[in-house]
Amino acid sequence: MDIFFYFSKIIWTFLIPGNFLLMIFVICIFFLWTRFFKLARFLSTILIIVYIFVSFIPFGNMLIFPLENKFKVNPKLPTKIDGIIVLSGAVNAKPSILKNQVQVNEQVERDLFFMKLARKYPDAKLVYSGGSSSLTHQAFKGAYAGKMLLENQSFDTSRVIFEGKSRNTYESALNLKELINPKKKENWILITTAWHMPRAVGVFKKVDFNVIAYPVDFWTTEETLYDINFDFTSHLSKLEVGFKEWLGLFAYKITNKI
Repeated sequence: MDIFFYFSKIIWTFLIPGNFLLMIFVICIFFLWTRFFKLARFLSTILIIVYIFVSFIPFGNMLIFPLENKFKVNPKLPTKIDGIIVLSGAVNAKPSILKNQVQVNEQVERDLFFMKLARKYPDAKLVYSGGSSSLTHQAFKGAYAGKMLLENQSFDTSRVIFEGKSRNTYESALNLKELINPKKKENWILITTAWHMPRAVGVFKKVDFNVIAYPVDFWTTEETLYDINFDFTSHLSKLEVGFKEWLGLFAYKITNKI
């Protein structure tokens, strides 16, 4: 049993900023009905201040921006490309498979650029990697949902190796290293969302699989990094993404996975 996978999923459930704020709110309500009324008032005040700051200040952008700028956008590629890897995440696997209709999300650029580069390099090997990151729905694999999208776009999926066992980025790197057995001088492109690329490249290097980073799906720009606006939902969503990715980098680092 991979303790890291299960532990990371359980811990993250409680550390998600939205869930964490909700837990603090529940504690405040509980204290209101006890003799700890002053503590409830203090926590409630802190909670309201946090909500106001998150509503106006794009903390998520500040966390995501340095991750997205670790690697160059539209990198210059060598003439010869031996293979192209895309990490799953662009297609919502469970609803796509249950409805038998492709349901994409905001990371769809992963698959769009995968198809674009695959057509540009017709002799390159193609790999689509990703299983399920869910604790309870392992039957719905990201790679197989991605296959549905490619087929809907009349892409020749016979060219593609679909790896659907990986539950996280580290397992993708391990499984692909064993599956592909790349040679030292080969040029392999890795496609994933820009804020996810530092961790992805790190784990591929850890398993001695050198890749060319091709980040897509950028969420921030330098011009809009410090835009102040009242949008709690959007700010909280990006805060959760940025916080999770930095936490993931830290967890991978201390467990020697990166």
